[in-house]
Amino acid sequence: MNDPSSGVAGCRLCGAKDLASVVDLGATPPCELFLTADRLDAPELTYPLHLRVCRECRLAQLPPLITPEETFTEYAYFSSYSDSWVRHAKAFVDAAVERVAPGFVVEVASNDGYLLRHVVEKGVRCLGIEPSANVGDAAREKGVPTLTEFLTEETGQRVRDEHGPADLVVANNVYAHIPDVVGFTKGLRALVADDGWVSIEVQYLATLMEFGQYDTIYHEHFQYYTVASAQRALASGGLVLVDVELLPTHGGSIRLWARPEGAADAAAPESGAPTGAPSAGGHEPSAELRGPSAELRGPSAELRGPSAELRGPSARVQELLDREREQGLHSDDGYTAFAQRVAKVRRDLLKFLIRAAEEGKTVVGYGAPGKGNTLLNHCGIRSDLLAYTVDRNPYKHGRYTPGTRIPILPPEQIAEDRPDYVLVLPWNLRDELSEQLAYVHGWGGRLVFPIPELDVVEVGR
Repeated sequence: MNDPSSGVAGCRLCGAKDLASVVDLGATPPCELFLTADRLDAPELTYPLHLRVCRECRLAQLPPLITPEETFTEYAYFSSYSDSWVRHAKAFVDAAVERVAPGFVVEVASNDGYLLRHVVEKGVRCLGIEPSANVGDAAREKGVPTLTEFLTEETGQRVRDEHGPADLVVANNVYAHIPDVVGFTKGLRALVADDGWVSIEVQYLATLMEFGQYDTIYHEHFQYYTVASAQRALASGGLVLVDVELLPTHGGSIRLWARPEGAADAAAPESGAPTGAPSAGGHEPSAELRGPSAELRGPSAELRGPSAELRGPSARVQELLDREREQGLHSDDGYTAFAQRVAKVRRDLLKFLIRAAEEGKTVVGYGAPGKGNTLLNHCGIRSDLLAYTVDRNPYKHGRYTPGTRIPILPPEQIAEDRPDYVLVLPWNLRDELSEQLAYVHGWGGRLVFPIPELDVVEVGR
């Protein structure tokens, strides 16, 4: 764990210099910089991928070696290509609009309008703030008003001045993507009304650590949160964590409910707080959660959103803080075995792929997510072991995965080639993709899920 010569300037949240090593994944290219055919013979820049945790505030983080502008000005990820993620967003919007009754909703990192399109359908005024021009264009085509900007405190204040304060600010899967966590949090505070609500979804570090989900470590994810570190991060911008939900998304996430200082100390109006809000996709908060432990089913059986009578942080916040402490995540103890879990995932996958190649079996991939590129690069997988991968996103067709240079084809290629195995790179969408790929069983093909442990399954059975 000791890493005295890391050369890292310090923790981006508290400024402390004492950062402990968690896992070093070597050096890889940025995971969303897919290669076009004319770039295959050109050099690629690679950057160290070394996760550390601050011994003072316990924020797990990567050094900011790339800028958001390099990754997000033109972005390859379109949220609407995941059916389960769209359902997740609709369930959230249905509950939030019913219970918060917002007059104005702002989503930060609104992507292609996957969430706000449901707000538009309900006739609620809304605005998306999305830095990627190409993705923002897709949102506007859906009728979602979208501002092409990165959120800063200044941007948040300008939006507030022009459009008024937001009753609800949503920030899904972006709180890990910003190197200036303090400035971003101040931007959220600038956007939200003094008596408003902020909802943030982000992958949960406790799940990542226990189940070796290391492929979600990549350069555009600058930090990884426990409830404790998220609480500190929110406080840095004038927001108070008042409640938390466990979600099954991305292999295990948390939904943080925060309010401005002052509002968090007063009881929410009976009609104003999102009580009983179902978790994403209509599931119980952790009905499909594959960690952090079999018992981690949510701090209570009714973990369905902030209570209408919240006065400061809920008991659910404290219960998760206690569980994190028991897991050793508030000290170095919970991080020491992670590198060994990562090594086992790598060894098991490589053994399988090498054995398949020696037996003359064909293995192809499904999906080209950012996390898949961490896995492929760390394992050193090339086209001799994985002939190609496919993806529903047309933007990626005809391109190649960064570093490993595996071709990306349309999904129809699988049915045409009838491979023996399909390696599912977005393993977190296991239920959705098992259904989509059920046809593979027709020729005796099998699906392979690499994480949390190697699992080769016959679909349709």
